[in-house]
Amino acid sequence: MKKIFILTAMLSFTILSCKKSFIELKPEDSYSPETFYKTESQFRQAVMAAYVPLRDLANNDFYTSEMRSDNTHYQPYPSNRGTAYLYKENIADFTDGPTNTNSNTVYFACYSSISKANIVIGRIADADIPEAAKNDLTGQAKFLRAWNYFKLVRLFGGVPLYLKEVSKAEDAFVSRSTVDEVYAQIISDATDAIAKLVGLDKLPAAEKGRATKGAATMLLAEVYMTQKKYADAEILLTNLGTMGYGLWPTYAQAFLPANKNGIESIFEIQYLEGNTAGTAPSNFIYQFLPRTTNTTIITGTTTNNSATGGWNTPTQDMLDAYEAGDTRKDASIGIAEGVYNGSDQLVISANKSIINYVPAAGKIGVPYIKKYLHTPHVVANNSNDNWPIYRYSDALLLLAESLNEQGKSGLVLAPLNAVRARAFGNTTHNITTTDQTLLRDIIMHERRVELAFENKRWHDLVRWDKAVQVMNAYGVKLKEMYSYLSPASYDVTKERMLYPIPQSEREINPDLFQNPGYN
Repeated sequence: MKKIFILTAMLSFTILSCKKSFIELKPEDSYSPETFYKTESQFRQAVMAAYVPLRDLANNDFYTSEMRSDNTHYQPYPSNRGTAYLYKENIADFTDGPTNTNSNTVYFACYSSISKANIVIGRIADADIPEAAKNDLTGQAKFLRAWNYFKLVRLFGGVPLYLKEVSKAEDAFVSRSTVDEVYAQIISDATDAIAKLVGLDKLPAAEKGRATKGAATMLLAEVYMTQKKYADAEILLTNLGTMGYGLWPTYAQAFLPANKNGIESIFEIQYLEGNTAGTAPSNFIYQFLPRTTNTTIITGTTTNNSATGGWNTPTQDMLDAYEAGDTRKDASIGIAEGVYNGSDQLVISANKSIINYVPAAGKIGVPYIKKYLHTPHVVANNSNDNWPIYRYSDALLLLAESLNEQGKSGLVLAPLNAVRARAFGNTTHNITTTDQTLLRDIIMHERRVELAFENKRWHDLVRWDKAVQVMNAYGVKLKEMYSYLSPASYDVTKERMLYPIPQSEREINPDLFQNPGYN
């Protein structure tokens, strides 16, 4: 945190003249924090900078929000016991601690975005720019601050609330706020963002992908669902349905790079394939593939991912969750058929569909996430897939849940069946029961398969108060399957609903007490 806030990533471009003394700290032809934040263009650059840490978050959040659940596990690598592997495994196995690099990176990425958002929020009030631009930029910054605090409070509990730009070192040392205080700030920021941001229909084509009124509405609705304020969530989710969102005809279309920021997208983290300035390609699919010395058969591009792959592997429990005829299974999961060599790497012999898969004699099938795999892309580890944060199907299922929890079970079927009809390609699998208890289980199942591998499952299990029960039962099954799991793994207690505050933060800020259950 000290590093993040002291180095606030000011957008400075210093040009040193040969006639100037090198000890002159602020040359007249350079930008400084005092001179940069003046024009609308400069503030737009500053807001854009606040989006950038979301990519660091996405590169680690699948460990903390998906592999922590029963949706995914990892491909064991017993011949390599370095911390880069152990830390990732520890998160999945519930044996992680406060020095874990991956959970700590999520913490720091959130605060990096918050820091940049705070600069915009604090400085724009006095800027001489049009009021409409002020509202738009403030709305985006407040959405980002709210979303990042929402991620933090769910993963780490009550965290320090930084609400202004840190201009001196002592401002960086803040005590932890309570969970209620953090949620109050999230609600305040999200509400203000809704009021200030424009809808998707008012957004220029060149700006598709940034925060909108719909994104802020969805965020606040999810906050209310987490707080079990179902009536408040229902109002917001109903409003969202009037903002022009919809479902693509097929599930797979929602993830095509050609459909980025399209009708189903409420908010997603942006990536752009390429190797020139201004591009930011994604590479998470190469982390999700089985470790192999040659990915060509699956991706069409040749690379060795044996040091980086094997993570976020769909579990058998996840495969078994899909109903017969559900097209989401084949759109989301593939099978790599092959044999293991002596270095725990898969020698891939074919890329099989999940449908009717039967491994050949002497070979194994390793599942992998394929909803983010789109070929061709020219260079390995350089793809064009975005990371979805909010899709309209998520909103429909939250609406169904909010209605059911209020006893409005008769109204649940329309949003619920809209999602299922798309998944099965027909209405023959529509739900007809209006029993509240049965619908609760159906909606939970539907969220699991619809939003698989989108970092939703762990948060859902926690807010449903199901995480301890589900993950302990799941751990028993895993220990029966995998001898490499230690006896200490999957001892899931209520303390493990939160991650530990990073040890490095506590060492420089003694006011940050640790979460219970961690040393």
